[in-house]
Amino acid sequence: MTTESFAPGKIILTGEYAVVFGHPGIAVPASLGMRVTYEEDLARPDLTIRWKGIQGGEEWTQYLQGIVEECSEEPDQLFYGTLTVNNALPLGKGMGSSTSLVVATTKALLGEDCETKALAIENTVNPGHSGIDFRVIWNATPLYFKKASEPEAFLLPKDLLAGALLIDTGAPNETTPELVSWVEERKEQLAGPLETIGRCTEQLKAGEDLGAILWEHHRAQIALGVVPLNVQDLIEAIEDAGGSAKVIGAGGKTGGGGMVLAVHQDSESLRNAIPETFPVHML
Repeated sequence: MTTESFAPGKIILTGEYAVVFGHPGIAVPASLGMRVTYEEDLARPDLTIRWKGIQGGEEWTQYLQGIVEECSEEPDQLFYGTLTVNNALPLGKGMGSSTSLVVATTKALLGEDCETKALAIENTVNPGHSGIDFRVIWNATPLYFKKASEPEAFLLPKDLLAGALLIDTGAPNETTPELVSWVEERKEQLAGPLETIGRCTEQLKAGEDLGAILWEHHRAQIALGVVPLNVQDLIEAIEDAGGSAKVIGAGGKTGGGGMVLAVHQDSESLRNAIPETFPVHML
């Protein structure tokens, strides 16, 4: 028996950090994602794990093994054979790779109707998450999200991200839980930029210009302290060329800022503004 499941990554258009404190956010599924295949072979003594595509080394293998162990706790669930992850998502760079792996693996092992278990595993392996990653990846549809409320599916313009690019600025030196805790420690003094980010969500939902929204959102993220200087320089170059951009995940204090979403009416001008040292993914 062979079962297969695909889970997309996610792109947060607005809402980073602010969603943790009750402000709204909007996220969309990415075209990039993870495909997990389980080939059952009861003659094998164990489960062999294989990675294809973008790989993350031993740390990610252990993370995947933890997901499998959580699935094995379900009644009459023992897994023998081969589990193959075919991954196109940049890992640990703000596109929900850890959640995508939870969803795709759980569906491949337990079947498509496993949302409750998948969320329980997400809570275990990604403690303190805001919930926006899981909801948009599980539903694979654009969502307006607010903590403690049911997410709202809604239609965005089909050409909203036409010509947009994802720029890989490298992994941050800090983990997402570390960054969230750091922001939470300063949440009172950061009330202004957090409110700005929430307002950006409402502007996007109302159909206002995405470029102007990203411009304002980016400055609020700088005020939070989660946009490294080299990423600020990159986005400044994009803005000087007439575009707009923002970090789409937790960002970082040092190192890289993960993935950056960039938009421009002229795709050639946008590409020319991005140094060749940064890998670029088309949407």
